[in-house]
Amino acid sequence: MEKRILLEKRGREANQIKELNLDNCRSTTIEGLTDEFTTLEKLSLINVGITSLKNFPKLPSLKKLELSDNRISNGLNHLLTSPKLTSLNLSGNKIKDFDELKPLATLEKLETLDLFNNDVTSTENYRNNVFRLIKSLKFLDGFDKEDNEALSEDDDDANGVEDSDEDDVAEEEDFDEDDDDDEDDDIGLKDVYKDDIEEDSSDWNENENPADEDDEDIDSEDGDETAEKVEDDAEGESESPARGKKRKHEGDEGD
Repeated sequence: MEKRILLEKRGREANQIKELNLDNCRSTTIEGLTDEFTTLEKLSLINVGITSLKNFPKLPSLKKLELSDNRISNGLNHLLTSPKLTSLNLSGNKIKDFDELKPLATLEKLETLDLFNNDVTSTENYRNNVFRLIKSLKFLDGFDKEDNEALSEDDDDANGVEDSDEDDVAEEEDFDEDDDDDEDDDIGLKDVYKDDIEEDSSDWNENENPADEDDEDIDSEDGDETAEKVEDDAEGESESPARGKKRKHEGDEGD
């Protein structure tokens, strides 16, 4: 166990380590784990072969302790030096008597306790007695007092993923709505530009029409002058024979 602890430290000081995994490092007693691990919050000693907690160190910051699949039958009083302990897994051990659990009543923050596959679980009124003993306990062997199953860490992670997916969907919907708004804005701008173009066209036509009217006025004036000239010429031509006749009569009178 000491070699495994040294390996897990990876050159760090003991008071810098918050999590320590010593699973499957075979040992019947606690060795190498000292009071120097003052900031340790999670400790796992699964399937080590521990028969006693006699040398369990003082770990003031410890919150979660995994001791499943060992051979522990007593000595739980050695855990009282970890007053912040909230989760304790003792499943698959050798605890037979309810009296062996009584030291745990002192752990005022203990909320989760697992004793599955211990002989004590077969005792009369096992669940009621444990909940009555440990006032702070919320979940025993994965269930609360009303037999409602506790969520595992995996379930919590899954719920977190689902929540994030829903947030992503909501963000996508908001994004789509923004796109629709942008399209509406584009349509509105197109209409505005179209109206401006039509107004500019109408203004251009209006400005152009006066020139056409002037041309028409000029053409009409030229036409009037031409018509007057034609009429004058016609009158001249119509008067010419009469004048000739008058001169002729005057000539005859002279004779």
